[in-house]
Amino acid sequence: MEIAFIRFYEELNDFLPPSKRKMLYAVQFRETPGVKSIIESEGVPHTEVDLILVNGVPVTFREKIRPGDHISVYPVFESFDISAINVIRLRPLREPRFVLDVHLGKLARYLRMLGFDSVYDNLYDDKEINRISGNEKRSVLTRDRKLLMRKDLERGYWIRSEMILDQVAEVIRRFDLVNSIRCYTVCTLCNGVLHIVDEATVRMKFPGYRFLPGTVFYRCVKCSHLYWSGSHTERFEKVITDKVLRSPEASCEIE
Repeated sequence: MEIAFIRFYEELNDFLPPSKRKMLYAVQFRETPGVKSIIESEGVPHTEVDLILVNGVPVTFREKIRPGDHISVYPVFESFDISAINVIRLRPLREPRFVLDVHLGKLARYLRMLGFDSVYDNLYDDKEINRISGNEKRSVLTRDRKLLMRKDLERGYWIRSEMILDQVAEVIRRFDLVNSIRCYTVCTLCNGVLHIVDEATVRMKFPGYRFLPGTVFYRCVKCSHLYWSGSHTERFEKVITDKVLRSPEASCEIE
């Protein structure tokens, strides 16, 4: 049995027991395993990793580990450009698109309300989620870290929190989505695209309903479900601004 040394940085410590967090510690191995297998044997999914240094040199997941190697593992960088040394991270998707696991139905609805293309079905199993992610170039959002360890999965994020607003904040922060929010452009029911429609169209469906002046109406091009602005949308925008974005300069922009 051989020994190397590894340290995980920042939020990657969320995956580790307290005895291994924020410190260099020894890992045992046989023969010459790839660094990816070493990382995931410690419980950290490869999709959470943005940079690996072995003895101070950037390496890919295929790098073979040798006795005495020092491995430093970093999460996705939000504030620093590491493109000059990054040899493992995929280019960001031009448009953020997600597929969510069975535990995150409420998060899917919130992301749709914020204007993000989010596929969800409580009948999806891990194999189907993996297939959708690969075929449609979607990032997987999950509460199951083992799903993120599938060898052919390229993009994914483990949701830490169990509270819905904290989950939304996590996704916005992790994928840098503050400037991409476009409320009421995606159907919360089917993930179809919403378009603004005239009031007369809606009144045909709700002939006796009294709408406030200035109400904006939307219809899904996929399932034809109707939406309109009102006090409920104002409450949603306030919650998102105060509890998720936590910034008076940021807003739940409506197109």
